[in-house]
Amino acid sequence: MTNDITIRPAEGTWVIRAGGAVLGESSKALELTEEGYPFVIYFPREDIGMAFLDRSDTTTTCPKKGVANYYSIMSKSQTYIDAVWTYENPKDEVAEIKGYLAFHVQDGIAVEQL
Repeated sequence: MTNDITIRPAEGTWVIRAGGAVLGESSKALELTEEGYPFVIYFPREDIGMAFLDRSDTTTTCPKKGVANYYSIMSKSQTYIDAVWTYENPKDEVAEIKGYLAFHVQDGIAVEQL
């Protein structure tokens, strides 16, 4: 693992809400902390209602984690463009996040511990 990234099981149960709807709930989430950034909760894909997500063509590259792929969230009231990211083939140092999704917290999107 890189010296400034830590991945550990997130304590308790976490929920993701978008546009007022619950997209998922998990007691198997991971917490990723990276020096200089707020921590991020990564949800196992199987705990998320994937029907709410629409894969986009957007990708970005993180030198520490690898290539991120993105999804938009389709809610009744709004589409949240590229609000979800995932590392489908992360670098070996952060391999634990493979198969997990992270959400960009913003107006209308909340990640909360229950």
